[in-house]
Parts: sequence; structure tokens; C-alpha cells
Amino acid sequence: MNPSPKSWNFYSAGILLAGALWIAVSARLPGALAAPTLPAPQAGFLAPEFTLQTPEGETIALADLRGHPVLLNLWASWCGPCRAEMPAMQRVYEDYRDLGLVILAVNATDQDSAAAAVAFANDLGLTFPILLDLDGAVGRQYALRALPSSYFIDANGVIQEVVIGGPMAEALLRTRIENLLGQVP
Repeated sequence: MNPSPKSWNFYSAGILLAGALWIAVSARLPGALAAPTLPAPQAGFLAPEFTLQTPEGETIALADLRGHPVLLNLWASWCGPCRAEMPAMQRVYEDYRDLGLVILAVNATDQDSAAAAVAFANDLGLTFPILLDLDGAVGRQYALRALPSSYFIDANGVIQEVVIGGPMAEALLRTRIENLLGQVP
């Protein structure tokens, strides 16, 4: 026996309704896949706040740097692109620190070691603050997926640009920093 065209329409509508209902319910079920509650920091949004220590024990809080443009760089000593871009970051820092630029180099110490971070900074002659993310909390806040990861943060604490991976060329670093410095009130 063949169902009538009206029956097919009824069955089709029922299947579509059941499918829509399943999608709506499963999106709300505990354990269902969902977007993360804290998205990765991105341009146009406030940079997540954190407080970390240098290897010497000095405490630095991002919130205390409001009024200054900040280049936040997450890195590790074993990261080849990190090593390649750090000398350019040092030169840029030397040229722009008197204009208010702050560079914070946050070592992913949970994937590295404090001793390796210090040796790396000493080997490259880095003079900007090296911060130790011992438990990976800052890496999680910034949804760290690749090293290096850099965040160009304006004087109001708003991320202007995110660069995942590297190494960044010195000319690009300078352009991005000059853009930040041009926004300082």
C-alpha cells in the first residue's frame, strides 16, 4: 500500500519538527558541545587582567600599566620563532620605552622552566620585564594555542591587534607600536 502525498507531507513535517526539537534540546543538555564561556581575547576588547612575578620576585600587574601602550608577548625558551623575534622586540623597546611603551614577556613556565627563561633572557640581553606564568593561568586566560602569541594593548587596556605565531619582522613590530603610541592621549 502506497501512502498518499498528504501522508508524506505529514511525515516530512513531523520529522523536520522532531529534528528541530532535538537540536534545541541537545544544545541545552549538560555536557553538550558549546562555545567556550570565555572566548579568546581579541581586538576591540579589554585585555584580561593578570598579576605575575619576575624571576627576581617583583610583582607586575597589567592593570597598573593603564596609561601606557603594552606589547604582551607569550613565549617559551624552546620556541624557535620566539628566539628569532626577541632581538627585534628588544630594539623596539629601546627605541620606544621613553615614549611610554611597556613590553611584558610572559614565559609559559608551565611548559618551560624559570631557569631556562632566565638563561634565555640573559643570553639575548633582554631588558624588558620577563614574567613567569608558573601554573599556566595567563596562558589559559589568553587561550594560548601557539607560541609566540602577541597582544598589542592600547593605553586604555584595549587589545588593538593579536598576532598568533611568529617571528614578527621588526618593521611590522615598529608599525604596530607606532600605531599604539599614536593613540596615547
